[in-house]
Amino acid sequence: MFQQLPSAEICQRARLSRDARFDGLFFTGVFSTGIYCRPICPATSPKEENVRYFASAQAAAAQGLRPCLRCRPESAPGSSPWRGTATTLSRAMALIDAGALNATDEHTSELAQTQAQAMEALAERVGVGSRYLRKLFGEQLGMSPKAYGDYRRLLLAKALLHQTSLPITDVAFAAGFGSVRRFNEVFRERLALTPSDIRAASKVQDSGIRLHLSFRPPYDFMRLRAFFMARAIPGAEWFSNDADEPCYGRTLRVAGDAGWFEACLLTDKNTLAVTIYPGGRVSALSQWLAEIKRVLDVDANLSLIHEHIQGKMPEGVTLNTMTLPGAGSFFEAACRAVLGQQVSLVQATRLLGLLTDETTDEVELGGRRCRVFPTAEQVASATLESLKMPGSRKNALREVAALFSRDPQPNDQALLAVKGVGPWTVSYARMRGLSDPDVLLVGDLVVKQKLCAMGWTKVPDTLKSEVSPWGSYLTLALWHTEV
Repeated sequence: MFQQLPSAEICQRARLSRDARFDGLFFTGVFSTGIYCRPICPATSPKEENVRYFASAQAAAAQGLRPCLRCRPESAPGSSPWRGTATTLSRAMALIDAGALNATDEHTSELAQTQAQAMEALAERVGVGSRYLRKLFGEQLGMSPKAYGDYRRLLLAKALLHQTSLPITDVAFAAGFGSVRRFNEVFRERLALTPSDIRAASKVQDSGIRLHLSFRPPYDFMRLRAFFMARAIPGAEWFSNDADEPCYGRTLRVAGDAGWFEACLLTDKNTLAVTIYPGGRVSALSQWLAEIKRVLDVDANLSLIHEHIQGKMPEGVTLNTMTLPGAGSFFEAACRAVLGQQVSLVQATRLLGLLTDETTDEVELGGRRCRVFPTAEQVASATLESLKMPGSRKNALREVAALFSRDPQPNDQALLAVKGVGPWTVSYARMRGLSDPDVLLVGDLVVKQKLCAMGWTKVPDTLKSEVSPWGSYLTLALWHTEV
């Protein structure tokens, strides 16, 4: 099953109370007006006999409904990991969200292959035939993968028109459209509006890219920021903006280009204001948004996750559940794991800073002096003389870097073949570098100590499957729960 739509009774109560915890979990189609809304829409609530509930914005759009101009469904929190990344459809949707069917290649920015070739490549990446993938989309969403991609681009373009002052042509390419003509066609077909109509209602004057990302309570941004702060890479991560307000900012390398983002909490709005400098290529904005959402875990449904993993704990234990903080990349997370072997968090973080200092120079990106975490090639060729640690661990770090320089997404077997890399290192790298939601670090010393303190003499064999698909959240909760 792709995703569960809450019952009609729950949807009704949630929309009438404008409960933000359900934002993005369903959409309300209002057939008397031909629009669909988020549960938190501030407009007067329609009569129940005029509405129907949908599990996704795309499913509502497939019924001919248009997005509400007041609550802006394109700004709702997304779905993803907790809805089942294991399913083929979810993985395909995530890849399309990150630009797999965009008009420009997600890695090179060159004009992509034909739509048919892009579709075949997408199907190959999720391990099925293109015909079967089209069937899945038709059955679950009522639209083809191409139509889904068009709709995702449309919603991103709509958000950019509302929230930025980017020229309309730039909006078209930033959203992933291959031409302004196609951009205008999709707007007319799906919204019965032109891009100029939406831009005319916007009052934004800022020349940069600043978007609002909504989240569902109880998302704790300041706690996430504290987690990052304790593990920060000097120059590559920062925690106050130019106005000296709390934020989380960092550099990233996305689709081959270095840039940065900075997120600030909008108090009482369940929203993060995110400023993005996507390097020199605005057409990679879809990939940037996907990476930022992954790093900040902004789509997590923490209430549901906590309820599930808490239910597997002994009586009297209350988990301190938090969102999953993503590292800057799979490679960065692997480096963090290798450097963190058998040393304290403070020592590991210091080594990470020394590694970045030794292998990179300070650069200027979008008016900011900063550092970018080194590439695998830079680490593989470094002497690592500044790192005061055993030579065997330096060799392991260089070999891991050499592996990533050959394959940016090595599998577990390839990583385990590196001398000095064990299951804990691989699992940690997957948990933070790929934001895999289902990594219970059963070999972690703190995890074992906490479980023992709860009364288990050893980690139960069944615990991993019982807390699935949210083992990573239990790992983090155990790290931060007093027992």
